[in-house]
Amino acid sequence: MTDPQVAILMLGIFILTILLGFPIFLTLMAMGLGFGFYAYYTPGQEILNNQVFFLFANQTYSVMANDVLTAVPLFLFMGYIVERANIVDRLFYSLQMAARHFPGSMAVAALATCALFATATGIIGAVVTLMGLLAFPQMLKARYDTSFSAGVICAGGCLGILIPPSIMLIVYSAAAGVSVVKLYAAAMFPGFMLAGLYMIYVVGRVLFNPKLAPKPEYDEEIPFFRVFFMMLTSFFPLFILILAVLGAILFGWATPSEAASLGALGGLVLATAYRALTWDRLKESVYLTVRTSAMVCWLFVGSWTFSSVFSYLGGHDMVQEFVVGMDLSPITFLIMAQIIIFLLGWPLEWSEIIVIFVPIFLPMLPLFGVDPLFFGILVALNLQTSFMTPPMAMAAYYLKGVAPPHVQLIDIFKGVLPFLSMVILSMVMLYVFPEIALWLPTQVYGR
Repeated sequence: MTDPQVAILMLGIFILTILLGFPIFLTLMAMGLGFGFYAYYTPGQEILNNQVFFLFANQTYSVMANDVLTAVPLFLFMGYIVERANIVDRLFYSLQMAARHFPGSMAVAALATCALFATATGIIGAVVTLMGLLAFPQMLKARYDTSFSAGVICAGGCLGILIPPSIMLIVYSAAAGVSVVKLYAAAMFPGFMLAGLYMIYVVGRVLFNPKLAPKPEYDEEIPFFRVFFMMLTSFFPLFILILAVLGAILFGWATPSEAASLGALGGLVLATAYRALTWDRLKESVYLTVRTSAMVCWLFVGSWTFSSVFSYLGGHDMVQEFVVGMDLSPITFLIMAQIIIFLLGWPLEWSEIIVIFVPIFLPMLPLFGVDPLFFGILVALNLQTSFMTPPMAMAAYYLKGVAPPHVQLIDIFKGVLPFLSMVILSMVMLYVFPEIALWLPTQVYGR
């Protein structure tokens, strides 16, 4: 076998191995070291003198010293602290009261809460699970349709992939060498556009079929000033924290790591102000932050080692020659890449897709004249579908894990499917009008 054929064999064995359920980061490192030993082997050398071991040590150091990735544990800590500070229940109730005159007011409030909470955390499982415990039972109690309610929670909970300060965008920035600040600016309008489309769909569908979301009956009319006070004590503190963090990043007042530090401190202050900061909650937040950060960092170590060996064997060149030989137009290439990423979203988490498979497409972007910034936003939009597309819709499984026993998985799948059409509509709009993503970073930072 030639070296490029060995590289393709390496990729095929890796995909088969992870489909069998082996841990991703261990598989990456094992495959990288195993095939790297073959790639760098010279006859007569000592076993431990193989260059692959020096490559692995160097990649480990490079990842741990990466300035961009230092923002990951800080944003994660901010999210876990906010999640455990009992802020979301206050926030949902306040937004529900503020939107009580809208059709499907509880669904609109749930989507708004998900969007804001996703902005503060960026942790998909946490948002879906928490809203599944908080908002989903209340919607069912108000006689909302089960599938409709489930779709709202799953769709809203996935917004954290796209809306800054998204952890996924930080990871893509490190993998693609794109400015995370520009990525955040580019993701602003698409993220809130998708959240807005969700709300428009909810209101429009309830107007046509009011039985999906009966208007809740309140024991008394709540005065405007009381609603304003509830918003003042629940919505605005979290909103100001998020605005301070994102504003510091987008206006260049602080690096993402420095702004993430501000966010982590602000999360602690909010938790203290709400009298929700306990030693157990703090310890649990630190533990979850360390565990998730370690997973991301070791994924990078494994993927960069794997990618280096794959490229050294000629795998990237072989894939590139194959794609170029298909004589694709830029739009056809983008559609093909997004279909592949969509299919990969069934068996894989977003982190594995970003650090393993997206780098295969990155060297081809200049050949087709595709801006890696634009490509990153398309990928972030696309990954919404990986969490919501049956049969491997992780958001549906998160919700099923906390839903009442009578709620069936098929009910959740039915509710999620209409929201998938909103994601696809968003991607089509971004294809047709790329300025939705590129206008803000171009205006603020230039080309």
